[in-house]
Amino acid sequence: MEAQDGTLQQHIALAHKVFLLTHPDVDDIEKVRLRDEVLDAVKTRDMASLYESLAAASVLEMDTAVLVSMRKRIEDELKTLDDKIADAEENLGESEVREAHLAKSLFFIRIGDKENALEQLKTTEGKTIAAGQKMDLVFYTLQLGFFYMDFDLVSKSIDKAKHLFEGGGDWERKNRLKVYEGLYCMSTRNFKKAASLFLDSISTFTTYEIFSYDTFIFYTVLTSIISLDRVSLKQKVVDAPEILTVIGKIPHLSEFLNSLYGCHFKSFFSAFSGLTEQIKLDRYLQPHFRYYMREVCTVVYSQFLESYKSVTMEAMAAAFGVSIGFIDQELSRFIATGKLHCKIDKVAGILETNRPDAKNALYQATIKQGDFLLNRIQKLSRVIDL
Repeated sequence: MEAQDGTLQQHIALAHKVFLLTHPDVDDIEKVRLRDEVLDAVKTRDMASLYESLAAASVLEMDTAVLVSMRKRIEDELKTLDDKIADAEENLGESEVREAHLAKSLFFIRIGDKENALEQLKTTEGKTIAAGQKMDLVFYTLQLGFFYMDFDLVSKSIDKAKHLFEGGGDWERKNRLKVYEGLYCMSTRNFKKAASLFLDSISTFTTYEIFSYDTFIFYTVLTSIISLDRVSLKQKVVDAPEILTVIGKIPHLSEFLNSLYGCHFKSFFSAFSGLTEQIKLDRYLQPHFRYYMREVCTVVYSQFLESYKSVTMEAMAAAFGVSIGFIDQELSRFIATGKLHCKIDKVAGILETNRPDAKNALYQATIKQGDFLLNRIQKLSRVIDL
């Protein structure tokens, strides 16, 4: 976190490795490699509190000598930083004082001391005048929030950033904030808003400190598929040049998107099964894995049924390359929850769609509102007559 130079921040990369290290679907050989990398990162960055928590959870083995050594280095570094702050306050200007406090903030972030980092960032903010520098402090807080998956902290920091931008701000930082907010929305299951924010940032993406551009496109496509209608999906995603240049690098993603739009349902499920592992191994998406699967299935089943007034179960099963029993079970679940507007004729083996008529619903709503208005006018006329 020492610099925002277009590379993935080390602590964000470390958080992902810790997530994989505790994931049940990661094989043991891979976990051996991850354990070594996590331990090296923790030692290099003197992350004593994280080391203790991982050891308590039996993720890493506790070595008391290592912990004592880290705490000694932390103590020495803090003394050096406090001396620099004192020297700056006595002998140097406001800018140097702010830089000294910022260095201490970044040190607390580096060692994973969340509470002290937030407190020191607040102190540094008090020494900061420029709006752009204040925004940078908010970005540090946001990264800290995503490291700990503290979405309350992330939400408050986003609101604070928006408030700062009301007084002005450069477009580069505003565009970066959109990506942070999009990641927050995706992580809290607001996929529609996440898709909108990600799509707005495609051509201006510079937020490499939290994930790569390939990962950004991965998130953009996944959130857009369950949020956009077919026309918008074609314009903003399928034909988007920024997405086309990257999508081929991400396994199964191109087939997943194009088979859905092109109604190649067999290919769609094949690609979707290939993507499931990537979704399950993503620390932001994994908590929403089952929900996302349901939403994708709702989209694809609705798209198939859109073309029919009625269709046989056999034809639908053949289109998706699955058994009739599977389709029956799947559709029954979605019909029961109101996700699909159709009914199953089990005897005839037929699906009959009963999509709500939007025009008729609007007509009925207009009549109802008109009756309400007439009643109000009649009551008012009686009052006026009196």
